[in-house]
Amino acid sequence: MTLALLSLALGLGLLYFGAEALVRASSSLALRLGLSPLVIGLTVVAFGTSSPELVVSLKAGLAGQGNISVGNVVGSNICNLGLILGLCALVTPIATTSQIVRIDIPIMIAATAFTTFLLWDGTLGRTEGVTLFALLLVYIVFSVHLARRQPADALGAEFDAEVKASQRGLSLDLLMVAGGLVLLIFGARFLVDGAVVIARAFGWSEALIGLTVIAIGTSLPELATSLVAAVKKETDIAVGNIVGSNIFNLLGILGLTAMVTPLAASGLSLTDYAVMALFALVLWPMAYHQKRITRLEGAILLAGYAAYLSWLILST
Repeated sequence: MTLALLSLALGLGLLYFGAEALVRASSSLALRLGLSPLVIGLTVVAFGTSSPELVVSLKAGLAGQGNISVGNVVGSNICNLGLILGLCALVTPIATTSQIVRIDIPIMIAATAFTTFLLWDGTLGRTEGVTLFALLLVYIVFSVHLARRQPADALGAEFDAEVKASQRGLSLDLLMVAGGLVLLIFGARFLVDGAVVIARAFGWSEALIGLTVIAIGTSLPELATSLVAAVKKETDIAVGNIVGSNIFNLLGILGLTAMVTPLAASGLSLTDYAVMALFALVLWPMAYHQKRITRLEGAILLAGYAAYLSWLILST
């Protein structure tokens, strides 16, 4: 058990630092290629913080642990909206005036509904994976096109201030990208292996460990990025990062993983999918109410997440 706990802790650390290096270096490379900070923020930053989920889900899927692979994505999306967005709103009310964010929230809801429909039978095949990944590409193209049409958007101003050119050389940026990927790969291995041992010791299912420990652990980059943005009052970045990451989790991670290996996730219940959809739907009126998510609403999100975790553990 001690070795499993050490493996879990080491995996979490490697995933966090690997994602941090990957996001920073990838953002710098994107700037060198002439992409605007807004486009980088909506793609590289949002998707880069989801890289731990991608590597963990791929590793679990290839090992035949579909419950962990899918549970990681479903649990991470619930964690992003319930825990992370709730904490950010408690730090400071989150403004949702950005046109980009207002459009992305309905897209996230649609992606959640469509993915839930595909997973209704507990499986996700290669054809369904290709469909999800193709939708992700459409979303990226749409986001870039919209960002270029609305360069004065409030979210764009925040990313202009946050995403800065690196003083490092090109070779160092490339080395950081490679190093970040290596850390992610080894971090995923340590995290999944340690989590599975702990789950079996406590009599937990693979689905439960994916929905809880692994989901929270792989969401650490989103937590760090969004909390820092909230403290800096860059609240559009905070909510934009979370919404973008949720879309990437559903379309990109599940899509790519299912393309590599078909997934079977019979261990997840319809309640898990319903909770994920409910959190996405609840964000809609919160985002439009007074054009911000208040501290009270943040507390409601946190309470809802705590209630879901309690239900998961007690129903084991």
